[in-house]
Amino acid sequence: MSHLIQLLQEYGVLIVFAVVLVEQIGLPIPAFPILIVAGALAVDGNGSWPAALAVSMLACLISDYFWFRAGRHYGKRILKLLCRISLSPDYCVSQTEDNFKRWGPKALIVAKFIPGFNTIAPPLAGAMGTGNPTFLGFSVLGGLLWSGSGIAIGAYFHTSVDQVLDILGAMGATALTVLAGLLLLFICFKYVERKRFQQKTRVERISIDELRRLIDAGAAPVLVDARSATAQMLEPAAPGAMLFNGGAAIDAIGALAKDRHIVVYCSCPNDVTAAQVAQQLQARGYHRAKPLHGGLDAWNAAYRPQ
Repeated sequence: MSHLIQLLQEYGVLIVFAVVLVEQIGLPIPAFPILIVAGALAVDGNGSWPAALAVSMLACLISDYFWFRAGRHYGKRILKLLCRISLSPDYCVSQTEDNFKRWGPKALIVAKFIPGFNTIAPPLAGAMGTGNPTFLGFSVLGGLLWSGSGIAIGAYFHTSVDQVLDILGAMGATALTVLAGLLLLFICFKYVERKRFQQKTRVERISIDELRRLIDAGAAPVLVDARSATAQMLEPAAPGAMLFNGGAAIDAIGALAKDRHIVVYCSCPNDVTAAQVAQQLQARGYHRAKPLHGGLDAWNAAYRPQ
């Protein structure tokens, strides 16, 4: 462990840049503690806080702009990819989409403090057509606030941080093992959390072929669009679909017969949002309510002209 501390003292700026960049790209590597250590070392004369702040902001800007351009060119596809590979439960991006819609690009100022939102916000800004100057301005402000907060905390509590570093240094290789074990436990916890959430939303799906047979048989199934309002802006709904926003669609469904076929779709990995809405409808007595397997993509592939 003493070698790691020595590396932080000698090459702190490079290590700060690398760890922050990796974390901002989306890997589950906590970078904020590195900023705290960098701030403490700077107070003790073993580093430069302006340099640490500058490289941290640069790493944030590189990552943010990369995802911003990806969102601009690939839109909802890159958002679905980020949601699919995330260790967080599959809430899709519906909550972060609507938060971004509510606050606009200003949300980038605080996005890095909100787990999940920090990775989704830049590509979402690109997908929604935010201009380059506006994005860069708010991205820089967000990077400055997040990076500066970590360094400032380390500087203020540098005595306590020094004591922790001394303890870790005395532990030697054992400290590295402990830290690696804690990181592994964190990753395992997030993985289990995601699996438990998927288990809770396990409900029978309807395939696009089954839906097609219902339509051809004249059953007139009701389509419910369970995507966020932002996703509905980015891509049009299926023709005739009822838009689910804050439960409004469920109120409208109240006039339907309980035995009516209701097909709920979203654009999420694992059809999670659609499954949640279908479960709500089933709890109200609509036992034929089912989420559409494959969501809006499956519908578009079957019914939208290419």
